[in-house]
Amino acid sequence: MQNETVQNMLNDLGIDVSINSISLEKLAAADSRFIKDLKLNVSTTLNSTNLNKKEAYLLALSVAVNEKHTILIDAFDALARKEGATDAEIAETHACTALMNTNNVFYRFRHYMHNVDFYNNQPAGLRMSIMMNPVLGKEFFELMSLAVSALNGCERCVTSHEASVKQHGASEQRIYDAIRLVAVIKSLAVIL
Repeated sequence: MQNETVQNMLNDLGIDVSINSISLEKLAAADSRFIKDLKLNVSTTLNSTNLNKKEAYLLALSVAVNEKHTILIDAFDALARKEGATDAEIAETHACTALMNTNNVFYRFRHYMHNVDFYNNQPAGLRMSIMMNPVLGKEFFELMSLAVSALNGCERCVTSHEASVKQHGASEQRIYDAIRLVAVIKSLAVIL
């Protein structure tokens, strides 16, 4: 049995309140304060003044895709579409997330092997044409790339995309809010 806070949070996200989550059940049974914190954090980060609603939902969708969380994929896809996201923007969110997973593994390996010149001097040999002219726009595509790279813990990619997104005009506060959003949605994915 879910408590009212959980039901309200799920309703806000357009998620069927009858979903079964062991973590939510355990937290509700213990009347955990974390549930209230999570609901507030989700609401606060999705309503950032530095991200419009569509951007917030697309960033949340990138987390859901990254975590392979079908309930959240469906929810954030629907919410993004309500805010005007197109099929192309939704598809590019999936593609960006997949591409960053490729890059995060590859460049994290290179980072770990920092004393091995062979690996660091070889061309990546990876096709990344989606990055050239993204339908999401270069600044937002780079912001999403940064967010997914932070989620996946790739230092090289985080550093590179943070510099790039700033070159495309993003403020540090916008970047910070995007990373906060990604962190909170990751937490939501763990609980759901």
